Amino acid sequence: MNATERALGRLASLLISALLISALRVSAVLVSAVLVSAGLGFAGISAADAQPAPSGPPAVGVIETVKRPVTETSEFLGRIEAINRVNVVARVTAFLEKRNFVEGAEVKTGDLLYQLERGPFEADLASKKAQVAQLQATLVNAKLTADRAKALLSGPAGQQSSVDAAVANQQSLEAQVQAAQAQVDLSQINLDYTLIHSPIDGKIGRTAVTEGNVVTPSSGTLTTIVSQDPMYVTFPVPVREALDLRERYATRGGFKAVVIRIRLPDGRLYDKVGELNFVNNTIAQNTDTISLRGTIPNSALYDFAEAGGMVRELTDNEFVTVLLEGVKPVEVLAIPRAAVLSDQEGEYVYVVGADNKAEQRRIELGQSTSTIAAVTSGIALGDKVIVEGLQKVRPGEVVAPGPASALIQSSMKPSAEAGSSSQAKSAGGKP
Repeated sequence: MNATERALGRLASLLISALLISALRVSAVLVSAVLVSAGLGFAGISAADAQPAPSGPPAVGVIETVKRPVTETSEFLGRIEAINRVNVVARVTAFLEKRNFVEGAEVKTGDLLYQLERGPFEADLASKKAQVAQLQATLVNAKLTADRAKALLSGPAGQQSSVDAAVANQQSLEAQVQAAQAQVDLSQINLDYTLIHSPIDGKIGRTAVTEGNVVTPSSGTLTTIVSQDPMYVTFPVPVREALDLRERYATRGGFKAVVIRIRLPDGRLYDKVGELNFVNNTIAQNTDTISLRGTIPNSALYDFAEAGGMVRELTDNEFVTVLLEGVKPVEVLAIPRAAVLSDQEGEYVYVVGADNKAEQRRIELGQSTSTIAAVTSGIALGDKVIVEGLQKVRPGEVVAPGPASALIQSSMKPSAEAGSSSQAKSAGGKP
C-alpha cells in the first residue's frame, strides 16, 4: 500500500470516530431530557397527592342539661371521742390487795375493780361507834338529871340554876353524840373507799398499780374507763364553710336537716349514721375553725366472753373522715363532669349555639360528684353541652353535634354515687 492509500484510511477512521462521538452526545442529551421530564412528572404527582382533601365540621357528642337530685355532702377530718371518760383514783391510803378486772375488757357500773386492805378501816369504824355508844349513855344520864331538876323546881328545894345547868349539860352531850356519829359516818365512808367500783359502763384500760403496792390519793390514775356506745365524733369546720352550712340548713331544720357518716381509716364507709348535736360557742384563733360534734352508735362486732370481751368498730381518739350529709336531696342543674374544662380564669364548658357554632360559657360549680357536675350559673336548662370531641372544638367554629355515647348517658342516671355529692374541707387534726 502506498502513502496515498494510508492517508485516506486514517482520514476515514477519524471521520467515523467523530460521527460516533456526536451520536453519543445526542443520546445523553435525550436521556437527560427524559429523566428530567419523568422527575417533574413524579414531583407533580406527589405534590398533587399531598394536597389535603376538603373536610367537614368536627363531630362532637352533646348532652342537654337536666335537673338531677343530689344529696349535698361536705367532708371534714375529725376524731372519735368517748362520751364519758373516768380516771379511777384511790380515795384512801392502803395496800392494794386484789384487782378484779381483765385489762381491756368492758365493765358495768358498780363492778368491783380494786379491793384495798380493809382491816385498819374496820377497826377505826368500830372505835368510832364505841365512842358514840359511850356518849349516848352519858346523854341518857344527863336527861334523867335534867328531868329531876325540873321536878324539884316546883318544891322548896328546887333551884332554877340547877335546872339550867342540867339542861345545858344534856344539850352539850347531844352535840357530842352528833359529832361522834359524824365520825362514824366518815369512818364508814373511808371503809367503803377500800372497795373501788366502776362508776360507768365502758371499756377499761391497763392497770397502773399491781397487788401489794400502797396506793394513796396522790398516786395518780389507777386505770381509765371510757364509754363505748354511743360515741362522739368531733370535727373542726373552717368559719367560711360553717357560714355556708348555716345558710344551707338553718331553714331546713337545723341539726335535723343533716346526718353524720364517717369513713374509717382503712377507707371503708361506716354503716351507722350519726346525729349532729353541738356547735361550739367560740372560734379557734390559731386555725380559724369552729368545732362541731355529733353522736354515732358503736354497737358490738364480736363478743369474746372468755377473753377481751366485746370488739367494737369505733375507738376513742380514732382519726376518721366525717361526711356531713343533707337528709333530703336537692335538685341541681347537672352536666357530665367530663364536659367541664378549666383554665386560670376558672371552669368553663362549650355549648352548641346558633348555626351549630361552639360557644364558650364560663360556669360556677356547686356540690358535685365524680361523674355529675352541679352548675349554679353560666348555662340554662336544656342547653346542649359538648362532652365528647372537645379537643377539636374552637370557640365560634361550626361543629357537627350528635348524641353523646351510651357511657356518658348512663353516667347521668341516678345511682348510689350520683345520689350524693362531696366537697372536701380538710381542716385536719384533732379539734
